[in-house]
Amino acid sequence: MWIIFALVSAVGLGFYDVMKKISLKDNNVPLVLWFNTLFGTLLMSPVLVECIAHGGTGPGEGMTGHLLIATKSVIVLSSWILGYFAIKHLPLTIQGPINASRPVMVLVGALLIFGEQLNFIQWCGILLGFASLFMIGRVGSKEGFSFKHSKWLWMSVGATALGAVSALYDKYLMTRFEPLMVQSWYSLYQLAMMSVAVLILRRLHKQSSTPFHWKWAIVGISVFLTGADLAYFYSLSEAGSMISIVSMIRRGSVLIPFFYGVLVLHEKNIKTKLVDLGILLVSLALLVIGSEV
Repeated sequence: MWIIFALVSAVGLGFYDVMKKISLKDNNVPLVLWFNTLFGTLLMSPVLVECIAHGGTGPGEGMTGHLLIATKSVIVLSSWILGYFAIKHLPLTIQGPINASRPVMVLVGALLIFGEQLNFIQWCGILLGFASLFMIGRVGSKEGFSFKHSKWLWMSVGATALGAVSALYDKYLMTRFEPLMVQSWYSLYQLAMMSVAVLILRRLHKQSSTPFHWKWAIVGISVFLTGADLAYFYSLSEAGSMISIVSMIRRGSVLIPFFYGVLVLHEKNIKTKLVDLGILLVSLALLVIGSEV
């Protein structure tokens, strides 16, 4: 069942990336992100209201529980800030595959921290994932986004690395708290943190900031992300779930923004990127098949 939850999460993440690209076009990144945290919190507010109505004060474990989930909020929000700037300025057919490299980082952590073991088929999938990473770097340099000159590439890599840290931390949180409690409280903490950040940024950059334009796709960001995260947390809470495999399956989300970039945005070097995408898909398939052996 945890495989199904992971696949549902991947679909949600794919549409989430498309909504971000639409929302961030010629728009103010911090305010788009603030609205995302606002709507995400509103979607989870029934859980918070029910918790408080029944005399609850949080996810559990007192102040320790709040601190643990607040730490997740800091990690995720930092990843989002970098990722939002990256997706605004990079082609989806480059940014998406970079983000798809996250499972490689998660794999290292899963092996070292949780002692997860992979079988032969799964290792073949991981090796193909490394091959896909190599091709991503070559395609990016052809389009003028080299690591020597593009800060947006580095922001994308930074967002991916922080996302890997968050994924490993999620596995730990799911051993202590219910998925709905984590999702609702970390959304609330993110809204509070992002509100403070927006106020500070507006004071410091009143004249130079990009104007904000309302787009209904901003609501779509929160809807698809909330659904993807809930499916993800339930996947991790299932007995026998493996964070290294769940993370790799979720990177299958790259399919949706990739084809949006090709069909709608008409991005470049599609043939080379399709080869890279094909390698990634075979990698994902091997990991899913290996998990059933």
